[in-house]
Amino acid sequence: MRLYIPVFFLTLLLITSCEKKERKPSKKILFNTPAKVFEEAMPIGNGRLGAMMYGDVAKEKFSLNEETLWSGGPVDANMNPEAYKHLPAVRAALFNENYQLADSLVRNMQGSFSQAYEPMGFLTIDFDHAGDPTKYNRSLDLSRGIATVDYEINGTAFHRESFVSFPDQVMLVRLSAEGNDKLNFELGLNSKLPFSIVAEGAQVAMKGFSPIKSEPSYRGDMPDAVKYDSLKSMRFCTIAKVLSTDGTSAATDDRVKVSGASYAIIALSAGTSFNGFDKQPGTAGKDEMATATQYLTKAEGSDYDILLARHKEDFGKLFDRVSIDLGHSAADTLPTPERLKRFAAGEADPDLAALYFQYGRYLLISSSRPGGTPANLQGIWNEHVRPPWSSNYTTNINVEMNYWPVEVANLSELHEPLLQFVGKLAQTGKVTAKNFYDADGWALHHNSDIWAMTNPVGDFGNGYPGWANWGMGGPWISTPLWEHFAFTRDTVFLENHAYDLMKGAAQFCFDYLVEGPDGYLVTAPSTSPENDYITDKGYVGATFYGGTADHAMIRELFIDLIEATKVINKDEDLRKELETTLDKLYPYQVGQKGNLQEWYHDWEDKDPHHRHISHLFSIYPGRSITPSSTPDLMEAARRSLELRTNNGTGWSISWKISLWARLLDGDMALDAIKKLFNYIGTEEGVQYQGGGTYPNLMDAHPPFQIDGNFGGTAGIAEMLLQSHEGVIHLLPALPSEWKTGKVTGLRARGAVTVDIEWKDGSLVSAVVTPDFEGEYTIRLGDKMQTIAAKKGSRQSIKF
Repeated sequence: MRLYIPVFFLTLLLITSCEKKERKPSKKILFNTPAKVFEEAMPIGNGRLGAMMYGDVAKEKFSLNEETLWSGGPVDANMNPEAYKHLPAVRAALFNENYQLADSLVRNMQGSFSQAYEPMGFLTIDFDHAGDPTKYNRSLDLSRGIATVDYEINGTAFHRESFVSFPDQVMLVRLSAEGNDKLNFELGLNSKLPFSIVAEGAQVAMKGFSPIKSEPSYRGDMPDAVKYDSLKSMRFCTIAKVLSTDGTSAATDDRVKVSGASYAIIALSAGTSFNGFDKQPGTAGKDEMATATQYLTKAEGSDYDILLARHKEDFGKLFDRVSIDLGHSAADTLPTPERLKRFAAGEADPDLAALYFQYGRYLLISSSRPGGTPANLQGIWNEHVRPPWSSNYTTNINVEMNYWPVEVANLSELHEPLLQFVGKLAQTGKVTAKNFYDADGWALHHNSDIWAMTNPVGDFGNGYPGWANWGMGGPWISTPLWEHFAFTRDTVFLENHAYDLMKGAAQFCFDYLVEGPDGYLVTAPSTSPENDYITDKGYVGATFYGGTADHAMIRELFIDLIEATKVINKDEDLRKELETTLDKLYPYQVGQKGNLQEWYHDWEDKDPHHRHISHLFSIYPGRSITPSSTPDLMEAARRSLELRTNNGTGWSISWKISLWARLLDGDMALDAIKKLFNYIGTEEGVQYQGGGTYPNLMDAHPPFQIDGNFGGTAGIAEMLLQSHEGVIHLLPALPSEWKTGKVTGLRARGAVTVDIEWKDGSLVSAVVTPDFEGEYTIRLGDKMQTIAAKKGSRQSIKF
């Protein structure tokens, strides 16, 4: 007798079987109380839409963001067309060693501040509960991008789950009640920006607009800090709808009320009028309501389980590429804030570093997707109209740090928003280079925004030169272009997109470099981002010439571009010019303290422990100083890092993890991780010192800056795998405390996937899987071997 089983049940059996087979402890952030503030809430996102889920029992709140909702409009690149006329006087003052005059004169070479990333608003769900909650917990599943809240009241189990779908471009919220009590709630929207609300049927829609100007918050209280213009401002539309429920739903005033339900499915969609960095969003913008409606209509046509399955598949195919295990303890199942507190008190928790590593990957998946804008200073999560540092693109470290882990952590396609953005910067940057320096090529300064602003900031003379006039953004933000090629070997990308952008940044450097007092080429004016020097005569200033950081970034760009000319076999004359210019650059200097000098002269730092360590760019993310090629300079860099200490702001500490890893010092890298995990609580009236980590694992500068999270993830990867100098280096900076562990799916330059397992500090196994056939050199400690591997073949490494 034949047994016929319907396809549905076969599929169900197969799914159940796979789930049982793959059931492993998932990476989760856990809480046993609702969030009271942003830094305790749970971030979810799909690159375009972002939300922070608070999880309060009586009133759920989601703070909402859309990646293109910024203040302002297209930048006027010609804002200071004769700024270059001040350059000769600035250089004359510098080479006459009159640094005070140079600090004053260079202010004439400034423009406007950037615009700000704006909050879209809040989705609120007000529940009518009778009784006190018990068994409360909330969690964020990093592996699938789902935030949940669970509690019981009077024996009824209430469950909430939410996610933001990339395939369907909406946020979904599922509410359920199992027991005698039912779901009774009101759904609403509101915003800190000007808005209006219309509720109809099961839907509530909010329309509003952002400021036409938003001054940086660090400028303090000032007249007209925020200005609105309903005709020119960026518009937005947010729609929340109860897609399905077994209760009743109806619009009441500006809200939707649901009663007597055991479940409810809510979808939220949004759109803005952003139509490109060079289009006025008010007069030439897209139809924001049509965009929001289109996404919502598409979601309405699918069952919730299908929407959930599509989201899980999309998120999982990215997240699951890399696994990491650094060991476990009883702390693994504790609420995350409690783990941080215990760790700060000295208790062992090796899995916390693994969780943090994966959290960085989670945040990148949630805030940077192909076709979108780059992750900003807060990723895509912001609740302030004047957010810290405008939540913009700070190019003297922060936006680049956001993408440090993207290649090594096997999320290469998420690099695309930044790589494409560089092309926009080059367009406005050409005008900036000509107007401010009478130079060819393109230039970028301290800040940018969605409008691809490239000018020096400072409100035309009010900005401090130490940050306002820093001009090496072009060389620095060009390095990811080469990194993407180095990790992927995508010659089409290199030739059709990256090459001309790198070439334009190099052309600016050719024109900007001048001969210094010792006959070498130097940058002038120069600043070392946000740090100040003390001259031998006691003057404290920012502007000088020949900064170590400047030269390190130029060296990196030139080295990359020289290699690029060889890969695509073109521009031999350019290659020779690059090589000649490199030879003429002012060499790195070792100071009397044995440190790598930050300044042209061996001056003291105003702040010896300054958060910026830009003069060590040459070690990481650069490569012009390495242990094998320049051991003496590497030791000088070590001394500089010792003098700075491992303390600092959150993102500064995370940079030091990678620097120590490049110095092959795993224990000092772990010391930096421990300082990065310094618990920064949110209790009212309690003062916490230094940078570190908030209860929801977001980086504390403080305040919140997401670059510290991404830098931490990159640093942990750098401790386990390095691949510069043409060598794949296994466990280069393994700390003594990470005795046993395993990592799979990391990527090495040369387009190679690497799996590593170790026990008691010794390698157990390593497997490399190259995307291309060829020879690959592998290193473990002082041992080296070269293997021949075929494309896609898993090659076991034996030492």
